[in-house]
Amino acid sequence: MKVFALLFFLALSLGALSQKKIILRSPDGQILFSFQISGEGPQYNVEYKNKALINNSAISLDFLEGGEFKKKLKAGKVISRNGEEDYELITGKSKQVHQAYHEVIIPLEETKTPFRKINFIARAFDDGLAFRYEFPQQPNWSKFSLTDERTTFNFKGDPKVLALFLPNYTSSHEGEYTSEHFSEIKEDTLMDMPALFEFDGPVYVGITEAALVDYAGMYLSKENNVLISKLSPLPHQAEIKVKADLPHSSPWRVLMISDRIGSLIESDMLTTLSEPCKIKDVSWIKPGKTTFPWWNGNVVPDTINAPGNNFVTNQYYIDFCARNGLEYHSVVEYGLHQWYTDDGVGFQPGPHSDVTTPVPGLDMKEICDYAAAHGVGVRVWVHWPLLYPKLDTAFAVFEKWGLKGMMVDFMDRDDQEMVNMQTEILQKAAQHHLHIQFHGAYKPTGETRTYPNEFTREGTLNYEVNKWDKRITPDHDLNIVFTRLLAGPTDYHLGGFRAVPDSLFRVQYTRPLMLATRCHMLAMYVVLQNPLSMVCDYPEAYEGQPGFEFLKEVPTNWDETKVPDAKVGEYVIIARKNKNDWYAGAITNHSERQINFALNFLGDGDYDAEIYSDAEDVNINPNHLKKENKKVSKKDTLSIKLAAGGGMAIRFKKIN
Repeated sequence: MKVFALLFFLALSLGALSQKKIILRSPDGQILFSFQISGEGPQYNVEYKNKALINNSAISLDFLEGGEFKKKLKAGKVISRNGEEDYELITGKSKQVHQAYHEVIIPLEETKTPFRKINFIARAFDDGLAFRYEFPQQPNWSKFSLTDERTTFNFKGDPKVLALFLPNYTSSHEGEYTSEHFSEIKEDTLMDMPALFEFDGPVYVGITEAALVDYAGMYLSKENNVLISKLSPLPHQAEIKVKADLPHSSPWRVLMISDRIGSLIESDMLTTLSEPCKIKDVSWIKPGKTTFPWWNGNVVPDTINAPGNNFVTNQYYIDFCARNGLEYHSVVEYGLHQWYTDDGVGFQPGPHSDVTTPVPGLDMKEICDYAAAHGVGVRVWVHWPLLYPKLDTAFAVFEKWGLKGMMVDFMDRDDQEMVNMQTEILQKAAQHHLHIQFHGAYKPTGETRTYPNEFTREGTLNYEVNKWDKRITPDHDLNIVFTRLLAGPTDYHLGGFRAVPDSLFRVQYTRPLMLATRCHMLAMYVVLQNPLSMVCDYPEAYEGQPGFEFLKEVPTNWDETKVPDAKVGEYVIIARKNKNDWYAGAITNHSERQINFALNFLGDGDYDAEIYSDAEDVNINPNHLKKENKKVSKKDTLSIKLAAGGGMAIRFKKIN
C-alpha cells in the first residue's frame, strides 16, 4: 500500500511538472511564446500584444527507427539566455545588423525506450519568433531517418491568407497567389512559403524557414482545420524526408509578427538565424546590374555582321554595359541554343552536352578579356545537371576564362539532396571567386549571410512569362512583395521598357511587352531586393529613353531599408539607403491612388529629390513619365499620384 501511494504521488508530481508552462518573451515584451507538455505531447502558444494568434499547437517528429517522438516525454532543465547578434552583410537589405533576442532551450526526453533526446529551441525577437529541433549526440542513437515533422499552427480565429498553392513538391515555385480566409482553404493543399496571414487588428504573421541546411524544404498544408508542416521527400520514394547523423539540427521555423506589414519586409531575422559568413576573403564579391539578352530575344542592330553565339554579338552588349556603368553581361544562348555544346532539345541537356566546351566560334576567354578591359564582368547560364557532376572541373575552367559568376537553372526541387547540392555549389564556386544566381529554385532562407556569393534566387512567376503569356499584372507584383520578398533576394527579369495598355498587350517572344507603367518598372528596382538586378531589354530600347538614367544610377545593394507605408494587395512604398543617398520606390495595383509619405527616414540636412512619376496620359502611353527635382528634408511629406498599375521612383541625393 505504501509503495502504491508513493508511485501515485510520483505520478501526480510528474504530471504537474509536465503541465508547467515555459514562457518566453521578446525583448520588448510584445511577443509571448509559451510551451508545455500535455498528455498528448508538446504544445506551444503564441500571443502578440496580449492577442492570441496560435493556440495549443502540437509538435512531433516521426522516425523510421523508433517511431513517433511525441508522447511519454519529460522536459529537462530549461536553459534561458538573452542574446545579441551584431554582424555585417555583404549583400542585403541592411549592411549593419543588430538584433537582440531571448532564447530558451528545452531538453525533451522519452520516459520509455528508446529514450531519445531532442532539444526544442525557441528564440523571440521584437519582430518575430523562431524555433527549431536539435538532435544532440547521445548513446544508442547515432543516425536517423525522419519520415515526418509534424509542426502545427493552430490559428486563433480565421486569418486572411495570401499564399502560393502548389500541386506537388517538384516545383519552380512560380505561380499566382491566392487571397482567401483560412476557413476557405481546401484541406491537403500544398502551400508554399513564405505565406502571409492577416489577423484582426490587423496583425500580420509571415511563416517561412531560416537556415535550410542538410534538411528538406518545408511547406504547409491544412489538415483538420490546422496548418501542419510538410517536408519535401527524398527522390524516388515518398516516406523518408531527412537522413542524418547526430548531432544535427532542423532549420528554424520562422514567424514574422507585427501589426505593421512594413516590419515584416524590413526584418533581418532570416540572416540573423543563419550561420556567419564562411568565406574568408569577400573582396571579390561585387553586386551589380546585369544584361540578360535571352529575355529580349537577343536583339542586335542590323549593322552587326553575322550575329549569334560569337564575339561580335557579345561585344555589342559589353560595350553597352561599359557606356552605362552596368557591372555584368550575361552569355546565355542565341537562337534557342545554349552557348555551350549541347545536343539536347530546347533547353534540356542532351547526352553529349558539355558546359566547359563553348559552341564553335565562341571564345569565352576572348569575351572575358575584352569585357575586363572595359570594366565589365561576364557571367553565363548553365543547366544544373550538366554543371553539378563536374563542379571542380567546370569552375576551374570558368575561373581560367575569367568568368565572374553564373545562373544555375531548372533546380525545381528542395529535398535534402537538392539542398545539399546547392550548398556544395556555393562552397566550390566561392573557391573560384564565382557568384551564383539560382533559378527554378526554392525561397532564400538567409544563406546569403553564410555564402554571400549567392546573389539572388528566382522562385517567382516573373516578367520572363511576358514572352509567352499574359499573367504578370501589377496586382501580382504586389503579391510578391508581401510573400516571396519576405524571404530575401528576388530575381524578377526587370527592365522591360515597352509598356502598353492592357487592351494592346499581345504575346511576343522577341521584344516582349509590359502591362504596368514605365514608372512602375523603375520602382521595382527599389521595391524588390536583388543584388543582381537584370537590365533585360536590348541597348536601343534604353539609350535615350526617359527613365533609363534612373536604372543606370540605382544601386543593387543597401545599407538600410524602411517601409514608410504599405497596404497588402493595394500599394507599397519602400525606401532604401546606399551610402549617403536614399532611393524610394512605390507601386500600386490596378487602381490609381494618391500617396502621401513622410520623409522622416532621411538623415539630417537637405536632399535633392529626383522624382519620376506617372505622366497624365499613361492610360494611353504607359511609357510616359514626369521628372522633377525638389529640395526636401526629413521634415517634409511628399504627395504623389500613382496611375492604375503605376509607380514612382525617387533618388534622394544628399546636398553637401
